[in-house]
Amino acid sequence: MENLRISLMLILITMGLCNVFAGKVNKHKPWIETSYHGVITENNDTVLLDPPLMALDKDAPVPFAGKRFAFKIHGEDAPFEAVVLNKTSGEGLLRASSPIDCELQKEYTFIIQAYDCGSRASGTNWKKSHKAVVHIQVNDVNEFAPTFREPMYKATVTEGKIYDSILQVEAVDEDCSPQYSQICNYEIVTPDIPFAIDRNGNIRNTEILSYDKEQQYKIMVTAYDCAQKKATDDVLVRIDVKPVCKPAWQGWNKRVEYEPGTGSKPLFPTMHLETCDGPVSSIRVTMELQTNHIGKGCDRETYSEKSLQKLCGASSGSTDLLPASSATTNWTATLQTDSGRDSDLIFKFDGRQAAKIPDRVVPKNLTDQFTIATWMKHGPSPGLRAEKETLLCNSDKTEMNRHHYAFYVHNCRLVFLLRRDFDQVDTFRPAEYHWKLEQICDKEWHYYVINVEFPVVTLYVDGVTYEPYLVTDDWPIHPSQIDMQLTVGACWQGGEVIKPQFTQYFRGSLAGLTIRPGKIESQKVISCLQACKEGLDINSLESLGQGIKFHFNPSQSTLVMEGDDIEYINQALRKVSYINSRQFPTPGIRRLKTSTTVQCYGEDTCISIPDIDAFVVVLQPSEPWITITGMDHFARPDREFESSEGLVLFPDIRIISTVTKTDLPPQGKARKRGGQEEIIHNLDYCDILVIGNELNPDQESLQLNRNELHGKHLDATNSTSGISVYGVDTMSNYEQVLRQVRYLNWHSAGIFGRRFRLTCSELNGRYTSNEFNLEVNVLHTSNSREHVNHMAVQPQYFQAIPHPMMRHNVNSAHSSAIPSAATVVIVVCISSLLLIVVLGIYRIRVARLHSCESGGGAKENQMDWDDSALTITVNPMENFEEPQQANEESEEEEEEEDELEEDDITSAESNDSDDEEAATMEGQRDGKRREQLEWNNSTLRY
Repeated sequence: MENLRISLMLILITMGLCNVFAGKVNKHKPWIETSYHGVITENNDTVLLDPPLMALDKDAPVPFAGKRFAFKIHGEDAPFEAVVLNKTSGEGLLRASSPIDCELQKEYTFIIQAYDCGSRASGTNWKKSHKAVVHIQVNDVNEFAPTFREPMYKATVTEGKIYDSILQVEAVDEDCSPQYSQICNYEIVTPDIPFAIDRNGNIRNTEILSYDKEQQYKIMVTAYDCAQKKATDDVLVRIDVKPVCKPAWQGWNKRVEYEPGTGSKPLFPTMHLETCDGPVSSIRVTMELQTNHIGKGCDRETYSEKSLQKLCGASSGSTDLLPASSATTNWTATLQTDSGRDSDLIFKFDGRQAAKIPDRVVPKNLTDQFTIATWMKHGPSPGLRAEKETLLCNSDKTEMNRHHYAFYVHNCRLVFLLRRDFDQVDTFRPAEYHWKLEQICDKEWHYYVINVEFPVVTLYVDGVTYEPYLVTDDWPIHPSQIDMQLTVGACWQGGEVIKPQFTQYFRGSLAGLTIRPGKIESQKVISCLQACKEGLDINSLESLGQGIKFHFNPSQSTLVMEGDDIEYINQALRKVSYINSRQFPTPGIRRLKTSTTVQCYGEDTCISIPDIDAFVVVLQPSEPWITITGMDHFARPDREFESSEGLVLFPDIRIISTVTKTDLPPQGKARKRGGQEEIIHNLDYCDILVIGNELNPDQESLQLNRNELHGKHLDATNSTSGISVYGVDTMSNYEQVLRQVRYLNWHSAGIFGRRFRLTCSELNGRYTSNEFNLEVNVLHTSNSREHVNHMAVQPQYFQAIPHPMMRHNVNSAHSSAIPSAATVVIVVCISSLLLIVVLGIYRIRVARLHSCESGGGAKENQMDWDDSALTITVNPMENFEEPQQANEESEEEEEEEDELEEDDITSAESNDSDDEEAATMEGQRDGKRREQLEWNNSTLRY
């Protein structure tokens, strides 16, 4: 505004002057150039115009009209002014009216005009020139130094690499011209460092960096503009060196110990994934628990097939074709077993072994519904042309070679053959069912179940249903009277050959081969029978992060987890655990493999994550000590043995199990053993065996009311060797059943006692109890059997068994009516001898009683009467005692002798009554002693 005011004043003064000097007419207007270009340096006021500012007028030299009095600039924001230097020549000057700053405005454009003085001095009739355009450019001055955009720069590099550019620094200059505002050079001020910087500010390392040598570098950097003006302040650049980044899982332990009975154990509670700052878009993790070397593919219950079927609720009536070898199941004795498994009964077939199933075991009629189940591990068959490998075959025993039904493998295909008889069906019907599965030849354990509902046949492999890819038809078999032979491990060829033989041998391993006629198994039971008791688990599924997807295989040995967020994946994997629900798991190592696939944005795979190879160590469980206690010896009257209910053998039986406490020490320390602790677990069988001779079914038996088994997972078998109670159930239920076992003997007079042995088992004999021996004695009454003992027998007993020669003498004595003198002498002699005998016996008895009293501290069985040391001599004339008494005249002597004899016998009876009770407890030994006390009439001489 001040400049404008000054310009107006100059114009008014000039006009006034023009008015003074203008005296003539002003015919022409002033003339200037049409355009001007000028340059001005900032912080200066002089403008260099091209062409110079000059105004011309044709009215010269007319006063006033020919004089140029002023220049006028149009544009209020133009910081310039024009002044007249010579009014006659019209020369002018353009200059800045205020400081010019290039950084604020680099150029200006405005309009300029020239005015003359008019025709008179009053300035009337003045004229102006045309408008000319003026363009002014402002020249820059290098007044500013470069400055950096950031107060500090930092970066992180990995050791062992040469980088083209670690980071870029950037400086700016506030000058307006390219010459002074552009940064033409950067320089590292810090000496002796392995880094360099280019003109664009990119810093790189000139040698390989080592984390061990230097973990951080501090570098000072400066900048220059193109006029080589240096930055006022240098900038700090910090470069951190980190170890070589390897994309991998970190924070996991290779060994994970699992203590039996502790539930689930987290496998990797602190694990996280290092991606080395890769642009990850998705992650897929596969975790596999490898348990193929444990049992039949994993840690399963090792109970017997019958116990497992009872536990899983399977239909009764199945036949175990591969049982453990015993006296009654001896057809598997020649087969090779794998004893290295923990209580698993596995049979290995090498192509040279097979077994014939006895006819008494083979199901007679399979009907239209039946089930065949087995565990099988099988690999590819050797040779170019694989032969049939038969698992189970029912063929003609002789004459012909017809296969009635068979289960075999051929070229890694599973085939089931079922030929119906003409009396069952007489049309062309399905006969062969074929399945092609990878599991058949993968050398792994699988559980195969064939459910037959003719004509439909369904195959289950590890609980999954598979339909046959091929079914071929055939005619039924013609009826015949030829017996059939059921075999395992091969097929019997009994006809059409010179010598009957096995053929089509199986190569592989089998276990638990059963056949159940009349019923098929449900999928629920099949899943239960092959279920694994160990596997992977996820704790707290609800707490998994968003976007996490996971999937388990049926046996829970494989887990697949997917997600797009690394932290959510880390949290999810920390919740993965190992679990084993068995109370007594199989100890050993389970390998754990974790593989990871990482995808990046726009790429299939960007970084490679190494697999994790860890292992779970299942520690040895504390072995239980199963103890059976109760009354192990008692005697009962014979009437209890012969009663309809029989004698209860184990009325107070008690089964307990204890383990040794183990204190868990700190990591790396040995476990300490403590005291005993009672635990509760299941049993799978208890056997009651008869010790000695087997039971005679004609006079004795063991009995168990089957109602006692109702509501329990128990069953029982009974034979002359004893009773076996089996099934997976609690110790309490086993106690209840065993307390109901009774022994009956309806001819107990023939025995003096029985002995029994009771043993129980857990896990099919893996843990067995003590052998509990029970002895039961029979107390015989006098009505049941007479115990012959010369010291205890009544006088009438001796008289009841006279020798035949004695009877002849007695009859001849009665024929004499009057006794002779010789008779009297004989009677006196006999009486004397009899008196001597009685007195001798009495003295021996008294001596025996004294010896018994002196040995009162001895055992009870040592107080028995030792009759074997007693020798009795009897006068043959004793047989005439009774006849002679009828004719004897001296009756008083006879009465006295009889009284002495009677007193002596009474004393013997009193002492022998105690001996008889003790002798009853001795069983068979007592029977032998009685035989020694019998009268041996053959040694009597007359």
